[in-house]
Amino acid sequence: MSKWYETASFYHIYPLGLLGAPAVNPCVSGETNSESHRLRQLIPWLDHMEQMSCSALYIGPLFESTAHGYDTIDYKKVDSRLGDNDDFKRLVEEAHKRGIRVVVDGVFNHTGRDFFAFKDIRANRENSPYRWWYRGINFGWNSAYNDGFGYESWRNCGDLVCLNLQNREVKDYLFDVIRFWIHEFDIDGIRLDCADCLDFDFLKEMRWMTGNEKEDFWLMGEVIHGDYSRWVNDEMLHSVTNYELSKGLWSGHNSHNYFEIAHTIRRQFGDNWNRGLYEGRVLYTFADNHDVSRLASRLNERRHTKPVYALVYTLPGVPSVYYGSEWGIEGRKEDGDPALRPAVDLETISRNPPIPGLEEFIAQLGKIRKENPVIAEGKYRELLLTCQHYAFARMNDHEAVIVACNNEDTEADLWIQPPIEVNQMTDLRTGDTIVLEYNQLHIRVAGNDCALIRLN
Repeated sequence: MSKWYETASFYHIYPLGLLGAPAVNPCVSGETNSESHRLRQLIPWLDHMEQMSCSALYIGPLFESTAHGYDTIDYKKVDSRLGDNDDFKRLVEEAHKRGIRVVVDGVFNHTGRDFFAFKDIRANRENSPYRWWYRGINFGWNSAYNDGFGYESWRNCGDLVCLNLQNREVKDYLFDVIRFWIHEFDIDGIRLDCADCLDFDFLKEMRWMTGNEKEDFWLMGEVIHGDYSRWVNDEMLHSVTNYELSKGLWSGHNSHNYFEIAHTIRRQFGDNWNRGLYEGRVLYTFADNHDVSRLASRLNERRHTKPVYALVYTLPGVPSVYYGSEWGIEGRKEDGDPALRPAVDLETISRNPPIPGLEEFIAQLGKIRKENPVIAEGKYRELLLTCQHYAFARMNDHEAVIVACNNEDTEADLWIQPPIEVNQMTDLRTGDTIVLEYNQLHIRVAGNDCALIRLN
């Protein structure tokens, strides 16, 4: 039987941005935050997720931090710009009432400079009991902050000080943090920030520990490049971010070249004859997120948003929608992170979406995926491939859902040999019954659109 995270559909929220929190935490400077409890504003968003048939929420970062959320000050305290621990506890309870699992950001590669252990090193230097908690501490160097000592930071960002995850005290401290979040808030999983920087032994211990604390606890890592199977296996993580496929989804449409996307799937998950590198693994699929340009800004033709999301929801993997992108909002990475993480008012954006009809289309995809488990659990089989047209099945021995995408402006007539013996065929978007023509399935796909046909 599949685990919940293997068949889930995720909704992704960067809360500091969506809720319009201050760019710098007022509590760091000793000021009071006059607009706390912002997390309470997310309750209506849970109803929106339910309408979108999203069964899981990935939200983060949440730890108390100085600025962007990944410069942690306190691992056991919800960022005061968002509210307090009780606010988040209520949010999780409300999510669980709706059948929505909750996954949070785990920022364990580094801390902020205001974290207690690093502040102690700044105050006590060689006499600090925490001098071995961080990588590269050298009292013969100096930092850009003129600390009088040097240290290793993530990608030379001096505000992100790299923890020494081979240190037993550090590991025990972080594992205690994870236990706290499981028991205090009843979270269902962790998305590990910078997972490709984390020590493998640390990840193995985390997998063992979290599995003992909560049997179906999910670990997903942020990994951009490399062989994903190094992280996704029975000893470490359940999943990682599928950046390789994400790139292909938008660039394959920009170049009207479905071969790029199909080749990625063949390499990763296999095709009709060959095994893939990640066959049997379930990766995290997304069109955009808080670190990359929005899909609507990356596509040359915004009309391609429909076939892109059809592939996000039906190709092998766990689909995710980043808040705001279901309405087609734009945001470019070159304009800075705030452009990717804007404040969004749910009622306003629902009434005036940049791409009308996209939200309803994605909600329909979520409903179809939920009602047809074979899409998530069935094997993948490629059925038709040209530069403009791409059809495949998610199938088992008794049923199949055929997905056909068209990146042309004009309607496409596609003839496909059914991959299983057919008794009944239904258009899942319209509910219409379909009959075979000349023993083949004849699918008409509108321009820049998709069709989903159930066979049983």
